[in-house]
Amino acid sequence: MGVKVLEQSAERVVITAPIEGNRQSFGLLHGGAMVALAEAAGSWAAVIHGSTMGKVAVGLEINATHHQSRRSGTVTVTATAIHLGGSTTTHEVILTHEDGTRLCTARITNFLKKGEIPA
Repeated sequence: MGVKVLEQSAERVVITAPIEGNRQSFGLLHGGAMVALAEAAGSWAAVIHGSTMGKVAVGLEINATHHQSRRSGTVTVTATAIHLGGSTTTHEVILTHEDGTRLCTARITNFLKKGEIPA
């Protein structure tokens, strides 16, 4: 997907990705790609938080509203913590185009569990 990490903490993860290579058949940024990017940023923040307690993060729920799309350029994805608990985390994730337009708003909740993710 061409993701580059710009900032990373439990409270905030910022990544970028090109629209090129992440388009659907009409040439627009794919809605599924937007959700995958939201999940990547929000889950990474949850992993960082969980690691401070010896826990791993697994997804419980994600939802997304697609406001607009674009055919070219770069998207910036910012996951901001809403809740950082001992067993769950919730992040709001905003995807914006390089022109400043909000393309998608998502929310992701992760469960924090002891141990390792099984293979």
